[in-house]
Amino acid sequence: MTKKDPLSLSNTPAVSTTVSPSLSAVPSNKEDASTGKSEKDGSNESKTVSHEHEKKKQAFITRTIWSLVMIVFFFAMLASGHVAIILLVLLFQILTFKEIIALTSEPARDKKIPYNRSLNWYFLLCTVYYLDSQSFFNFFEDSFYSNKYLSALVINHKFISYTLYIAGFIFFVWTLKKGYYKFQFAQLCITHMTLILVVFQSHLIIDNILNGLIWFFLPCALVIVNDIFAYLCGITFGKTQLIEISPKKTVEGFVGAWICTGLAGVIFSHLLVKSDYLVCPAVNLSTHLYDFPPCEHNPVFLDQDYQLPQNIIDLLGGSIEIITIKPIYFHAAILATFASLIAPFGGFFASGLKRAFGIKDFGDTIPGHGGITDRLDCQFLMGSFSYLYYQSFISPNNVSIGKILQLAVFNLSVPQLIQLIKSLLRFLNTQDVIDNDKLRVIFDLLDTN
Repeated sequence: MTKKDPLSLSNTPAVSTTVSPSLSAVPSNKEDASTGKSEKDGSNESKTVSHEHEKKKQAFITRTIWSLVMIVFFFAMLASGHVAIILLVLLFQILTFKEIIALTSEPARDKKIPYNRSLNWYFLLCTVYYLDSQSFFNFFEDSFYSNKYLSALVINHKFISYTLYIAGFIFFVWTLKKGYYKFQFAQLCITHMTLILVVFQSHLIIDNILNGLIWFFLPCALVIVNDIFAYLCGITFGKTQLIEISPKKTVEGFVGAWICTGLAGVIFSHLLVKSDYLVCPAVNLSTHLYDFPPCEHNPVFLDQDYQLPQNIIDLLGGSIEIITIKPIYFHAAILATFASLIAPFGGFFASGLKRAFGIKDFGDTIPGHGGITDRLDCQFLMGSFSYLYYQSFISPNNVSIGKILQLAVFNLSVPQLIQLIKSLLRFLNTQDVIDNDKLRVIFDLLDTN
C-alpha cells in the first residue's frame, strides 16, 4: 500500500471544476459594484463628514462670540481709564507667565522639588516690583515725600530689588537636588527667558499707557488688523509659503497685509488724534473717558507744513509746493510696517515653541481662541518697539516734573534744597509772579528755620 502524498492532486477525490463564488465577492443590491463600497460605509462617511462640519461650525460660532466679547471688554477697559488698562496688562502678563511655565513644568519632578514652582513666582514678583513700581512713584510723590519710611523705599528701590533677587538666587542654589540638576537649571533658564520676553515688554507697554493711551491702542489695533488682513489676503491670493514653521502663512498674504495695515494706520491715527483722552499723557491715575484733564498736544498731532522736493513740484506742474499734514501719519505708517513685517515673528516664535512641546494651544483660557499667550504673542514685541520708537523719535523730552522732584528730594541736602527754592523764587520774582514784599517774607521764613 503506497503512502499518499497529501499535496498530490491525483490522490484527492475528483471535484467539480465549477466553483461557486463566495458571497463576499458578489455585489449585493446594497453595494456599488464599481467601487466596492457599501451603502452602509457611505452612510458612515457621510455621518463623519457631517459631524466634522458641525464641529467646525460650532467652533466658528464660539470663536465669533468670544471675539465680540473680547472687543466689547477691551473698549470698556479703555474707557475706564489708565489704572484699569494697566491692571489688565498686569493680569495678562501673569497669565502668560503661568501658561509658559506650566508648559515646561513636569508635575512628577515638581513633587520631588517642592519649592520649584514657588521660586518661579518669586522671581516674577521681584521683576514686577523692580520694573513697574517705579512707574507709579511719580503719581504718589506727596505720600512718599511726606513719610520717611516710604522715602527710604523709593531712594533704595534698586538696592532693595537687587537684594530680593539675590535672595531668590541663593535659595535656588540651596534647593539644588542630586539627580535633578539639569531639570532645575532648565527651569531657571526658561523662567528668566519668560521674564525678559513677557514681563519686561509688558513693563514697556505700561509706560506706553502712561505716555498717552494712543501709544497703547494704536499698536494693539495695528497688530489685530494685520492678523485679519494676512488671513484674508492669504486665502485670496496666497500661493507661496512664507516660513516653514507656519505652513499656512504665505508671502502674498504677508505683503498684502502690510499694505492694508499701513492704510489702516493712517486712518486710525486720523481718527484717534481728535480725542484728548487718547493723546494726553497721564497726569493722575483717576482719569477715565468722562473725566480727564486737557493738555497741550504733542507737535506730532498738529498740522505741519512740508516743502515738496523740486522734482515732485515739477511733476505736479508747480501747482503744489507745500503740503500740510500731521506727522503722526508718518509715524503710524512706520508702526504699521513693524506690525506687519516684524511683529508676526513673535507669533512664529510662539508657534515654534508649541510645536517643540507638541501642543496646539498654550491653554484654554479663552474659548475658541486658546490661551492668553496665543492671542498676545505679537503684542509684546509690538509694545516694546512702540515704546522705544516713542522715546527715540516722538517724545518732546525725557524730563518730567516728577523726575526733577525725585532727583532734588533724594539727592540734595536740606541747605541745598533751601538754596534751590530761593533760586526758583528769585526767578518767579523776575517774571512778576511774586512781588518783592512777598519774596522778602518767604526768605525770612526760610532763614529763621
